[in-house]
Amino acid sequence: MEFGKIIISETAAKSENPQDVVNSNISVINLMREEKIDDDLIHEDALMSYYLDFYTSKYTEGNFSKFVYDSGWNKELNELIEEGLALIGAEKHLALFQEQSRKLRLQSNIKLGKFLQGKFDVPNPFRDLLNNNDYFELDENLVELNASFLKSHPDTEVLSVEEMFSALEEFVGHEIKRD
Repeated sequence: MEFGKIIISETAAKSENPQDVVNSNISVINLMREEKIDDDLIHEDALMSYYLDFYTSKYTEGNFSKFVYDSGWNKELNELIEEGLALIGAEKHLALFQEQSRKLRLQSNIKLGKFLQGKFDVPNPFRDLLNNNDYFELDENLVELNASFLKSHPDTEVLSVEEMFSALEEFVGHEIKRD
């Protein structure tokens, strides 16, 4: 049985900062994972939002190469991100992601493998080749788009922290430790 809700805290929903909404969703997913709930049982759009935030934070932290490096260039994850960018209406970011993916597919798997097994923060022409600063010039804010997608989703429930725990405890069938 899938957990058919996307849960956001009341505090995050009222916040002026869209990252708070995204972080609230992330917290719920992290808690579900701590409770050994399989990703297949977590709402797919909640997970998609989670992975879009991963992409956004890695790109912001160290450009496209950081995302490639930290994700291990995972085919399933890349498909999720592509779907997610389309779903939240980030057309410019989607075009950039597809362009970057094509650029990477033109490289040899041996070069990619060496890059993924090496150290990230040493001079590396392959890493530099992957980077594209266009991301920072796009007039689409991924955090805002992600947050408004979550807030307007028909399966989203805005709950107090206590209600959030109750809903998750009902789903897992036992009390969850609060800290």
